[in-house]
Amino acid sequence: MYKLAVILGLVSAVLSAPVDDTTTPVPIIKFEQDGPNPDGSYSFNYEGGNGVKADEAGSLVPSANSESGQAMSVQGSFSYTGEDGVVYKIVYVADENGFQPRGDHIPTSPPIPEEILKALEHNAAHPEENDIDAPKQ
Repeated sequence: MYKLAVILGLVSAVLSAPVDDTTTPVPIIKFEQDGPNPDGSYSFNYEGGNGVKADEAGSLVPSANSESGQAMSVQGSFSYTGEDGVVYKIVYVADENGFQPRGDHIPTSPPIPEEILKALEHNAAHPEENDIDAPKQ
């Protein structure tokens, strides 16, 4: 019990110690905003003093998958300078199909091998061969 009290005392002392916040605030160089508008659309863009830039625009679009018949569709981009000095830029779409980023530094999946594509085409053309529950003839 004594050890538990000592440990809890040390943990609380560490957590209550003052934090030396040496980070300097980043100035906002540019900030523009439009919306949210009555039709659900909006847009914004900003630039920080550290080189971070972002812009985004969103609007409601027709959707067969939602109760309201509409879904939000968003397009945007952001960029920043990495610790390696390289400027990274990401362009994205976010909609019913999820968040879809693109950028030169983002890995992409390799192409599907030709043999697999041929097998998929064969399976689609011969669905009767894929029914494992069908009685053998």
